[in-house]
Amino acid sequence: MYQDIRNNKIKTGFIVSLFVIVIALIIYYICMAFDLGYMSIIIAMIFSIASAWASYYYSDKIVLSINRAHPASSEQYQKLNNILDGLMVSSGLSDRPKLYVVDDQQPNAFATGRNPKNAVICVTTGLLEKMDYYELEGVIAHELSHIKNYDIRLSAVVSVMVGFMVILTDWVSRALFWGRFSDDDNNDNSGNPVLMLIGLICLILAPIFGQLMQLALSRRREYLADASAIEITRNPDGLISALQKLDADTNQLRTANNSTAHMYIVNPFKSNLKNGKRRKTNLLSTHPSIEDRIEAIRNLK
Repeated sequence: MYQDIRNNKIKTGFIVSLFVIVIALIIYYICMAFDLGYMSIIIAMIFSIASAWASYYYSDKIVLSINRAHPASSEQYQKLNNILDGLMVSSGLSDRPKLYVVDDQQPNAFATGRNPKNAVICVTTGLLEKMDYYELEGVIAHELSHIKNYDIRLSAVVSVMVGFMVILTDWVSRALFWGRFSDDDNNDNSGNPVLMLIGLICLILAPIFGQLMQLALSRRREYLADASAIEITRNPDGLISALQKLDADTNQLRTANNSTAHMYIVNPFKSNLKNGKRRKTNLLSTHPSIEDRIEAIRNLK
């Protein structure tokens, strides 16, 4: 587990550095297309560093805003708060995460934040209504495991950065389509042709790269969080029952989007049903199949 935590911290630093480089190259290409000359590289670096800083320090607020979450007060959501308080002792975490709720009928949950001291656990109202005590305990323990393993920092940073890259590339693509960039024959573009070529390649491949990054980071951490949750609760049957209910529910999560789908305990999109049966995990799945996760949990007994 400690090796996984260390690896998550290293991966976060690598991804932030890679994000700065990719965004800098894209902005450099855009600036040169607008014929901003040698100021392009300065603008590119300032913009990329500022966006990376904002993504790191405000990723949790951005994710909560996207999902339209609101704080879960101890008065209104007493059972949820009591379960979290009970799990804090066995989790080994010194800082209690904040609790948030999303008003939606699909049972689901996720954790976010840049570190355990600034962590958030968010659940849907559907989860609170459809889970019994031990099932809800298993889900919360799963999310606490993501916090303890520093998965939250990695997934939140990736979500915000990938979303930002998609928005940026979409804007540039539309601008290019409508011919808003300068195409004057007399344009004396003195930019570095190699950097401009790399920037164009990054512009084209950034959305694909972002999706592949999400897929690569998501699956293994779900298995690890399931195993860690069992260590916390000592009740594998509660989590197994919760996963079965989560998988069987057919409600659509209205606030779900591609940039944050990998953060949830199960895929919030229910489009992976075929002939009434759940499809197996494929290369583009953000989560391992529920059958595989349950089998892995049973193997821990």
